[in-house]
Amino acid sequence: QVQLVESGGGLVQPGGSLRLSCTVSGTIFGIYMAWYRQAPGKQRELVARITTDKETDYLDSVKGRFTISRENIKGAVYLQMDSLKPDDAAVYYCNNYADTWAWGQGTQVTVSS
Repeated sequence: QVQLVESGGGLVQPGGSLRLSCTVSGTIFGIYMAWYRQAPGKQRELVARITTDKETDYLDSVKGRFTISRENIKGAVYLQMDSLKPDDAAVYYCNNYADTWAWGQGTQVTVSS
């Protein structure tokens, strides 16, 4: 059973930055990975994804502000979030984009002055 551990969330002011990390207990070689988020009362949405060749794709509202990256040898996926807005507040999760694993606990991001 693959385990996902997300970290790096916290409270940040609008315009601030956070770097989220996701550690996978198994290998991520050959795995299409993604970050998702879920705000209170809303459905979980795809924020960013990264292929095995490190091609990336983003939710329109985060393009130019968020950057997804990966380190296969560490089994890690990252999400650099800059110019954060209150609408970015949510619990953030990572997962296998093509074949969803059991969800981790996520990491809470709060954007507030």
